[in-house]
Amino acid sequence: MSQAILEPEAGAARTMDLLRFATAGSVDDGKSTLIGRLLYDTKTIFADQLEAVEAASASRGDEYTNLALLTDGLRAEREQGITIDVAYRYFATPKRKFIIADTPGHIQYTRNMVTGASTADLALILVDARKGLVEQSRRHAFLTSLLRVPHLVLCINKMDLVDWDKEVYDRIADEFTSFAAKLDAPDLTIIPISALNGDNIASRSDKSPWYEGPSLLHHLEHVHIASDRNLVDVRFPVQYVIRPQSTTVTDYRGYAGQVASGVLKPGDDVMVLPSGLTSKIASIDTADGPVDEAFPPMSVTVRLTDEIDISRGDMICRPHNAPTPAQDIEAMVCWMDETAPLRVGGKYTIKHTTRTARTVVRGLQYRLDVNTLHRDESAQALALNEIGRVRLRTTVPLLADEYRRNRTTGGFILIDEATNRTVAAGMIIEAS
Repeated sequence: MSQAILEPEAGAARTMDLLRFATAGSVDDGKSTLIGRLLYDTKTIFADQLEAVEAASASRGDEYTNLALLTDGLRAEREQGITIDVAYRYFATPKRKFIIADTPGHIQYTRNMVTGASTADLALILVDARKGLVEQSRRHAFLTSLLRVPHLVLCINKMDLVDWDKEVYDRIADEFTSFAAKLDAPDLTIIPISALNGDNIASRSDKSPWYEGPSLLHHLEHVHIASDRNLVDVRFPVQYVIRPQSTTVTDYRGYAGQVASGVLKPGDDVMVLPSGLTSKIASIDTADGPVDEAFPPMSVTVRLTDEIDISRGDMICRPHNAPTPAQDIEAMVCWMDETAPLRVGGKYTIKHTTRTARTVVRGLQYRLDVNTLHRDESAQALALNEIGRVRLRTTVPLLADEYRRNRTTGGFILIDEATNRTVAAGMIIEAS
């Protein structure tokens, strides 16, 4: 019989919280083993999957069931024993649903980590208790801070290999806390674990009587994420205009999209950018029927009381709380293209919410060393996986917010016009 997690009732499933979290750590710190352990302990894997992992473990000569093989899906990953791609895994408990982004730890895959952490509510950084903090640990903490991930968990793994020594835990915890104080890490939790043996993963372990905090799964189930969402600034990028071609429905005009921030309700006064025209919300429709309010990250169709010329790329907001239409953008950019570097004067397509424009790089202020936080102001280009602060000029105004205020309307990607490849991810610092 298949092992599968008990699903909540259908009504409860719709209202359950969803927590997205990304994992990061150096090679052999045990990220993939930890995720495999979470999947195993929450009974989210099937019997045939477990049998396949047991067989693969035996063929590799492992003396134990290597749960890391559940997530290291690429053949190259299994052969090299490292994580390369961003692997997404899904599981649930009766309290919450989860999406895990298992991101690579190696510096040459920085772009993959940026991709995985960009939508995360929580970042989970693993450290080997025997090695303590290493360069990559600091780099991962900095990247999660740069990406404004609101919750950070440091898991000190392999505590069984240091005999659950409290002094080892205290030393690593103090060192990481001191480093995190230099970053924007508003919520930090530190947990001693053994991913291989399952200690402090699904439940508290009696091997660490000196640790008084929660198990990892308990923390993931109960960390408060509702207040992380921006419910003040109404931002609704229009993705699609719905005009049914039905003879029975002749006057329906709806604007579909995903709520980026704020709360929308029928009767609210709204303004449409870039036109600046105002109206009121007549109704808010979903696939399940009309609703009384919409909030992030709901996908809805908004109807207005007035017929206004609105198209894809426009934004619905509040009349007295609107983003700045900006063509001059200051942003931190992670370069993702391995064929050509970012250079001043380079021209790209910029994709920001549902709006697409062309842009030119007007300046490169500095390249940031993510290991030392040193700024190289003499840099002339950004190569693969490098991060720097740039000035962009767009052909049409973007309806932008600062990334620290709104991760959706403050983020963008750059696309190579010739190849249509995504070459960079950016976070807006200032728009004018």
